[in-house]
Amino acid sequence: MADPRVEELARILVRHSLGVKRGETVLISSSSELAKPLVLEVYREVMEAGAHPMTSISFEETQNIFYEKASEQQLLNFPRIKHYEAKNIDCVVNIRAPLNKKALSNIDPGKVGARSKVLMPIMETIVNKKRWVLCNYPTNALAQEADMSLAEYEDFLFGATNIDWKSVKKEEMKLKRLLDKGSEVRIVGEDTDLTLSIRGRKAIACYGSNNMPDGEVFMSPVENSAEGYIYYEMPAIYQAREVTGIRLRFRKGKVVEASADKNEEFLLSMLDTDRGARYLGELGIGVNYGISRFSKDILFDEKIGGTVHLAIGRSYEEAGGKNRSAIHWDMIKDLRKGGKLYIDGRLVQKDGRFRI
Repeated sequence: MADPRVEELARILVRHSLGVKRGETVLISSSSELAKPLVLEVYREVMEAGAHPMTSISFEETQNIFYEKASEQQLLNFPRIKHYEAKNIDCVVNIRAPLNKKALSNIDPGKVGARSKVLMPIMETIVNKKRWVLCNYPTNALAQEADMSLAEYEDFLFGATNIDWKSVKKEEMKLKRLLDKGSEVRIVGEDTDLTLSIRGRKAIACYGSNNMPDGEVFMSPVENSAEGYIYYEMPAIYQAREVTGIRLRFRKGKVVEASADKNEEFLLSMLDTDRGARYLGELGIGVNYGISRFSKDILFDEKIGGTVHLAIGRSYEEAGGKNRSAIHWDMIKDLRKGGKLYIDGRLVQKDGRFRI
């Protein structure tokens, strides 16, 4: 008998996230056989919706074999059948269930990057033209990465996903309306006092359509507007590198001073990636109070209720952003202990709790 929490998550993915309709073709994809319980329940839900399920399940180890053995011709081969599949499906459920989070640690990153470029047309077809949702299924690898037992991680995951998403949307829309009308955001907290202009920018509410869990309202601030300084209590992870104790100072939108307690050299190298890397591409406000602890997984961490995240680098065109960069690095600021969030001088959040 299936875990009722898995059954509930499958219903949310199929009915809420994708809104699967009769006659549609739905691809259920995972790179690990460990996702089988959720794959089966999603398959069942798709069938009950009167749609047509397809599965694409592989073994995680095949990636290692591929990168170890691939010739240049194999590495650069474009999978036309996968592209055809992407163009002819209606929506995708992508389930992450890693056996080993470090499986590709010793693989040449140049090979991974080259393959990613080859596969980009397939990804762009799915991301830009199809309905899709990404989620995790609990595995020991994910639990270990989050410093939890498997049982603890299961409770953590389902507590973040199996919630009333209609209520989340309702609350997010209140915040969105304030941000859409607003001109300035001020973030105050430990060793932090930062102001950003949001004039003319559009806030986007996220309530489970693409990511599961979800629960954030984000926007791209005016590129030359950031003034002040910020300290990040939580580790910032990028390209599998963990940087702690980050402090940034902004002037006219640009990072003019930067330091870190750990891996400062990596932080500085990323800030020098290109011209846009020292400017902000995103301001996100986490509203999922089912997520209360840091897990080293940005899918969860940027949604923590009572936090904000600011991304250096590439902005979002759909939010009016104009910053261009090869990087987009989310850094999370905890406001739950003494933090304050203001919109046009109005206190809208204190100690991580909204006042709207």
